[in-house]
Amino acid sequence: MHTKLTITVEEDVIVKAKRFAKKNGKSLSYLIENYLKLIIKDKETPANDSLDIMKLRGSIKVPDNFDYKAELSKAIIKKYSK
Repeated sequence: MHTKLTITVEEDVIVKAKRFAKKNGKSLSYLIENYLKLIIKDKETPANDSLDIMKLRGSIKVPDNFDYKAELSKAIIKKYSK
């Protein structure tokens, strides 16, 4: 069963996301749904289960000791501490 969801997102993010979806032959709803599936996946699910969203993610090179959670926390604090 599909349920409608209303979210608030910055306009420029929506424009870029729609462009990205179109370029990859997907709908924005499809991308969001698959991203949500990815982040709520049960830890018991094998990591090699592929969702289409994994194919769409860009690749970046980061140091082996890169702490994503720490960097995300810093960015959130910086954004909302104005």
